[in-house]
Amino acid sequence: MKKLESREDIEHLVNSFYTKVIKDETISFFFNDVAKVDWNKHLPKMYSFWESILFGQMSYKGNPMAVHFPINEMQAMEKRHFDQWLELWKQTIEENFVGKNADMAIYKSENIAKLMAYKMEMARKL
Repeated sequence: MKKLESREDIEHLVNSFYTKVIKDETISFFFNDVAKVDWNKHLPKMYSFWESILFGQMSYKGNPMAVHFPINEMQAMEKRHFDQWLELWKQTIEENFVGKNADMAIYKSENIAKLMAYKMEMARKL
């Protein structure tokens, strides 16, 4: 296993993760049917997002929360969906990487999943 330490590692992680996501019975429909993700645009954004989170590169420009609210309005994004996202993310990291940054990627993703699930639920109650 190798350490998670470069943009190339992040690209490998993100690509491997989304290979699982697009086949997943619980969450794939958000990407394929609801958001109709353009993968040529989405993947580079995710590389930059995680590069910013893990390496402080500040290459990501955007507001991930704002992007998810319209999707949540079309189809409720529930805690179970974020739990599945998190499970796939952790699996992908554990299959490919070890070390401090791999641990940090899991830790940060847990916080992101909790916050996103909470905010999406609160938005549905308004």
